[in-house]
Amino acid sequence: MFSTILSMQKEKKYIIQGAIVFVVFLGLYTLLDQLNVGYSGMILEYGLFLVIGNVLLNIIMAFISAFMWNISTALVKLTGKEGKGSFVSSLAVVFGMLTYGCTSCVIAFFSTIGITFAVAALPLAGLPYKLFALLLIIIGFFWLKYESNHIKCKVKD
Repeated sequence: MFSTILSMQKEKKYIIQGAIVFVVFLGLYTLLDQLNVGYSGMILEYGLFLVIGNVLLNIIMAFISAFMWNISTALVKLTGKEGKGSFVSSLAVVFGMLTYGCTSCVIAFFSTIGITFAVAALPLAGLPYKLFALLLIIIGFFWLKYESNHIKCKVKD
């Protein structure tokens, strides 16, 4: 089934949808970087290589997330059911919003739900958290791929 879904990705609808979703996710990840310390702040404090790494991670994460969106759309079209692995990219975005935001905002948010000073400082401008978010997205992709290859369809009476 996954090979069928991959062949569907060549259709104009999926190319346009993928491009739009890629731009949205890339914009979101870039916005989160800007809300953290910004690229100029990263260059001053950590150097150009951290900025290049963050931008490359943003592109990779946006591409995988957009591809997962397209896989989920194709899966719904073929089976009428959405794969459960698609929620992981959303979880990674929420995780990113909680960790890439300014430290004072994150501490204030966590303290309102009872976790005081959980994040005192974000090392390397949040890079470890971004790597964890990438790991979540990759897990979600493989989960979605597994689900698309092991579809259980209802038997019609």
